Amino acid sequence: VACKRDIGFTPGLTAYRVLLQGIVAPNAPEPHVSTVSRDDVLEMAQRWLDAGHRVAIGTVVKTWGSAPRPAGSQIAVRDDGAFVGSVSGGCVEGAVIEAAQAAMREGSHRALAFGVSDEQAWSVGLACGGRIEIFVEPVTE
Repeated sequence: VACKRDIGFTPGLTAYRVLLQGIVAPNAPEPHVSTVSRDDVLEMAQRWLDAGHRVAIGTVVKTWGSAPRPAGSQIAVRDDGAFVGSVSGGCVEGAVIEAAQAAMREGSHRALAFGVSDEQAWSVGLACGGRIEIFVEPVTE
């Protein structure tokens, strides 16, 4: 199922390559970890900030129907592409990582919305479609 976002964002190839290769950045010293607590995500973000990196946080703010992560789930993204945590998976996660990098560059937040129709969901073996909203913001302290 292709990712669809209501406000016209089309994820670029970089995020897909990162996800498909199972790495976070070519020379990133820390691996992606998707099964961590919210506190761990925020703790890692703080460590990255303390080390001089720019960081953005993505947070699931609302879900409808089928969604892989509940509201409150978070991902921290570092300026070199390393990330920890998870807000969804698949192409949604890649799009959020790219939006986080743009948010860091531009110093502005993003409100993202992704959805899968019931028809699309059935075609790939899911019981129902769903929708997820994710807020992405650069962190300064």
